Amino acid sequence: MNKLFDYLRDNYSTIYKIFLLVITIVIIVSFFPKIGKFKYEYHKGKPWMYADLIAPYDFPIYKTEKQLEEDRTKALEEFNPYFTYSAAKSKKTREEFRENFRQAWMDYYGNAGERYEKNKRFAAGILDSILKQGIIRRNQEIKDKSGDFEIVLIKNKVARKRPLRSFYTVKEADSIIARAVEKTADTTAFINDKLVYTALQDALSQNVDYDEEKSAEAKERLLNEVSLTRGMVQKGERIIARGEVVSPQKYQVLKSFEKQYKEKIRVSGNQDWITAGQGMVITILMLVLFLFYYFFRHSIFEENKKIIFVFFVMLLIVLITSLVGKYNVGYVYVIPISVVPILIRIFFDARFVIVIHLVTVMILGFLAPNGFNFVILNIVAGMMAIMSIVQLHRRAQFFMTSLIIFITYSLVYTGLQLMQQGNPADLEPVQYGYFAGNAILTLFAYPLIYIFEKSFGMVTDITLLELSDTNSPLLRSLVTKAPGTFQHSMQVANLSEEAIREIGGNALLVRTGALYHDIGKMNMPVYFVENQKAGMNPHEELSYEESARIIISHVIRGVEMGKKRGLPEQIIDFIRTHHGTRKADYFYMKRKQEDPDGMVDEKEFSYHGPVPFSKETAVLMMADSVEAASRSLKAPDENKINDLVENLINRLIAEDQLNNANITFKDIRIVKKILKRQLMNIYHVRVAYPE
Repeated sequence: MNKLFDYLRDNYSTIYKIFLLVITIVIIVSFFPKIGKFKYEYHKGKPWMYADLIAPYDFPIYKTEKQLEEDRTKALEEFNPYFTYSAAKSKKTREEFRENFRQAWMDYYGNAGERYEKNKRFAAGILDSILKQGIIRRNQEIKDKSGDFEIVLIKNKVARKRPLRSFYTVKEADSIIARAVEKTADTTAFINDKLVYTALQDALSQNVDYDEEKSAEAKERLLNEVSLTRGMVQKGERIIARGEVVSPQKYQVLKSFEKQYKEKIRVSGNQDWITAGQGMVITILMLVLFLFYYFFRHSIFEENKKIIFVFFVMLLIVLITSLVGKYNVGYVYVIPISVVPILIRIFFDARFVIVIHLVTVMILGFLAPNGFNFVILNIVAGMMAIMSIVQLHRRAQFFMTSLIIFITYSLVYTGLQLMQQGNPADLEPVQYGYFAGNAILTLFAYPLIYIFEKSFGMVTDITLLELSDTNSPLLRSLVTKAPGTFQHSMQVANLSEEAIREIGGNALLVRTGALYHDIGKMNMPVYFVENQKAGMNPHEELSYEESARIIISHVIRGVEMGKKRGLPEQIIDFIRTHHGTRKADYFYMKRKQEDPDGMVDEKEFSYHGPVPFSKETAVLMMADSVEAASRSLKAPDENKINDLVENLINRLIAEDQLNNANITFKDIRIVKKILKRQLMNIYHVRVAYPE
């Protein structure tokens, strides 16, 4: 048992990484639909590359969407909308007419006698005749229809077809009333034509209304009667021969076979085996990525948070694609897949991103329709996105990247369609809309960068650019409180940046780290020689131990200040490591000279470390040591600068200050060369040419 615990303790990091890999694979597989994939790839206008395909069972040939749409449109041409005759509205209209007519008569005559009754019966007869015939409320279903067009009228729970001409509109009813009143008024003066006409006109109201519910049911019945198929393929019949061109007709037969094939697997297939197959494929793809981590990006492999970050981004895009695919598979082209390489490129190098992008797109290809086209489109678009942000220094680059992605998608899609189908008419305009939406959604990568920076404790070039601005509050304080230190930091930043560019590394990171590496000197600037005025040295009043403690404390104070101001850990690392575990040599040597035979506690004169652990922090230590020491040179020339650089850097090597950094002796030779050249430029030293 103890051996097991010892093994787990010694290999905890590796076991944890394998656990992350397994969990990621399990989650990805859980997102996959548990249905089989069709085992053939085919495209219109291309030859069938497989052996003769024989139908293993009977299956129907499904109509295309265009054919279905045409048939449904034709079916709806025979649709008769439903209208309902409202007896309640008719009754209400009659009651309102009687009340309004009585009130109008009393206002006009002051009494209701025999003439009133005769006028009322006359008007009521006209109104009853019109209401029984029906006053229809027109809507879109009968707009522009001829009088012969039939509707279905539901009256007294009985449905009968009637032509539109058999109904009145309000305008037509008004004309009927006018003619009837005028005709009667010509034959008898007993009728008050104006009063009757006005009362009837005011009472007119539609009593035949469109029945939306019944009409919808009727439409649904008509559409359901439209057949989804247009023939059958019998078992044993050859679907397509090897080398035969996939014509539009053959393409539809193949699509029908694919649909039936998937349905057969869904009904009779073993989902456990489908899941096992998906697990095997995803495991192989993720293992490729995992091994690439291990063999070619071991620095990333060692940091669990970076592995978690990459796996999390991959899981997020797989989840989104899976959910969108369940809703509408066509919308998968709106998903901004290129956000994945953009996000990861911001934090890692381009070669590493390409591998991640390829693995991610291959996984997503199993979730998308027409996987070949999907994979090609997204691989090319992702590559273009990566190349567009190789050097990301401006926010405007995101808009350019978005435009490049849209153009790439559009061109590749157009090329694939023309190559596969050979007809521009088959291009689908809606796809370009999807690509435009995809490009716009890619802009969300910018806020996501900030979220992932804070969540995973990583830093991007955008943040480094903001931090390296000398107008930032912390650097402005350094300029004000310790101007000499600021000038020293600027020189170290220039030296470090030039050196790291030559040996390969993050130039922006080392420059930013150099600008902040001495911020701890702001608290007590006069105790550091670069900030002292002539004739003033506060160390003269202190013991050598006290002076060493003050000098050494600027590292601790710098770390505290950096954390308080929210500097990224990657920048604080430069503050921690720029002196490593070296000693404050001046005060240490002075203390030894003062008491040659005494025991001097080296810890009181030593920095607390740690030593540099990256190429960037190692270069900063070398540049910082050389730049500080070069200020003490009197009449610097080529030999003095050469000796200074060689001695100081060799001493750093001898004191094991560079042992933990991934820097080679070849790199160190190049750094020495760069530092010598830059220092000679600073001090305007001419190279001594042989006579």
